[in-house]
Amino acid sequence: MPMDDSMIPQEKTDAVTGGLREAFGVTEFGDISRITRGHTTSLVFRIVVRGSPYLLKIITRTEDPTRHYTSMRAAAEAGLAPRVWFTSIEDRISITDFVEAEPLPVSDALVRLPAVLRTLHALPPFGRAPFNTTCTFLLDKGPSFEKGPSLDGLLRRFQAANILPEAESTEFFARYAELVAVYPHDDAEMVASHNDLFKPDNILFDGQRVWLVDWEAAFLNDRYAELAVVANQVVTNEEEEIVYLREYFGADPDRYQLARFHLMQQLTHLFYTMAFLLPGSSDRSIDWSAAVPEFGEYRRRIWTGEVDLADKDVKIVYGKVHWNRLLYNVRQARYTEALRIVGARHGRA
Repeated sequence: MPMDDSMIPQEKTDAVTGGLREAFGVTEFGDISRITRGHTTSLVFRIVVRGSPYLLKIITRTEDPTRHYTSMRAAAEAGLAPRVWFTSIEDRISITDFVEAEPLPVSDALVRLPAVLRTLHALPPFGRAPFNTTCTFLLDKGPSFEKGPSLDGLLRRFQAANILPEAESTEFFARYAELVAVYPHDDAEMVASHNDLFKPDNILFDGQRVWLVDWEAAFLNDRYAELAVVANQVVTNEEEEIVYLREYFGADPDRYQLARFHLMQQLTHLFYTMAFLLPGSSDRSIDWSAAVPEFGEYRRRIWTGEVDLADKDVKIVYGKVHWNRLLYNVRQARYTEALRIVGARHGRA
């Protein structure tokens, strides 16, 4: 077995040995180290086989990883994800190439990432999932996280927690209703999506190309959701937004595309306000008198790894950052115009 297998759960050692044998014709690796970044519940390791590094991932949850592995293989074949050497649905184990990551400047990401998304979204449709951990959850009356609450249940929980000041809580639900009333479900816009790219840890740059990793949340989703989430990290003004969307669509975006994109961005702000303030405030009250960082600057700090979203205090700050961004955006003429344009296209008030 490996030189040091103490980090691998005993019940998985035979499966890992079998995976090494099938992938590389060996039964042991020369080195192993645990990777903890990315805030995943899975066990992730960098292993070395015959002098080359690989990523060994052991899923510890009990769900069927078929959709996960199928999506990951499709992405790898398209050059979007590292090469897949081995997967076992039964044992929930995968071995892929390891990416030696380098910093990706935001100026480069502004052009590289929409091109990556364009290729991803052009893949054959991924399967649907029994959960939705993205902002489009707010548009869906189905289940949330696996065995989690319904949308109505989560909204009631957020309201009952009295996290936002009373007037702002009223505005939260008014803006939610406003967006849901206008934003359409359109099967033509449902595409193969990664769905976990709000975390820069899942976007790796090797100095030559961008790789997307951690495909557990991959499923069929609205293209604008992923476009908005990634843009939140790398787009800082309307001029850059045009550059970003032009790279994705292959032409200057039209008025409808700009409007739909803008509305989806507001859905992301609503979603992350709730998703981060709710768990962050579970054992404490929120001080709304404290200064809140500017959205673009805080996103830059997350992009460069200066901010750890696993920390509860950081979760609260991040939720506040999204809420302030939403409050600013919905008071601009562009938001009202976006509601009008999208609503008129789909016959919605």
